[in-house]
Amino acid sequence: MHPSTVTYIYQFQGFIGVRVGFISDVHANVTALQTVLDDIEAKGVDAIYNSGDLVGYYPFPNETIELLRARNVCSIQGNHDRSVLDSRTERMNPWASSAVRWTAAHISDDAVRYLASLPSSLNFQIGKVRCSMHHGSPQDPDEYVHPERADQQLLELSNSWLLVLGHTHVPFAKVTEKGVIMNPGSVGQPRDGDPRSSYAIFDSDSGDIEHFRIAYDIAAVQEAVRKAGLPSSLGERLAQGW
Repeated sequence: MHPSTVTYIYQFQGFIGVRVGFISDVHANVTALQTVLDDIEAKGVDAIYNSGDLVGYYPFPNETIELLRARNVCSIQGNHDRSVLDSRTERMNPWASSAVRWTAAHISDDAVRYLASLPSSLNFQIGKVRCSMHHGSPQDPDEYVHPERADQQLLELSNSWLLVLGHTHVPFAKVTEKGVIMNPGSVGQPRDGDPRSSYAIFDSDSGDIEHFRIAYDIAAVQEAVRKAGLPSSLGERLAQGW
């Protein structure tokens, strides 16, 4: 049995006014994305930010991009997004490479233009809070930053108080003297042993950062993987959360 929906809360006082949802690593799993966005919006947010990898792995690239755009989600590129655009997969495992090739063959021209328009990183404000969002890290877009690697140097490089990352598919928030480094985890392919989609909300009024988990119809995505002819392991891993 997994823990309750709210897995942990970090409290920071002194900021007022805005609730922001953070998502990452959707990987064309539109079934999970729909569930997550509905849950986030039911909680009442002012904006939603996505730290990359909109596509790759799962068979709904066009539907995923259409939904993100319809919900006004502010996104940056991830490594899978770039690979779909430039067809470079030499740093990927065979499953990921296969999914990138499938995506490149099935994605619409309009979706390609949208992916190409996205920045590789983003600096923005939440109330008075300086924020920076990167898929990997401020020093390398493909770097995997786990909690033990999340340090003040990354905050200094990003010139932010709140640094939001993706790429690892594992949620965390680490407090330092310079601010906070967080990863909302993965919407479309969690890798921390919990198959439920992960996302986070920052509330600058209360000062809370909350990570949430929510179940979605994994079986439907597994069937879609099978019908698309993608590697069966991509569907199987969803039920295990890895």
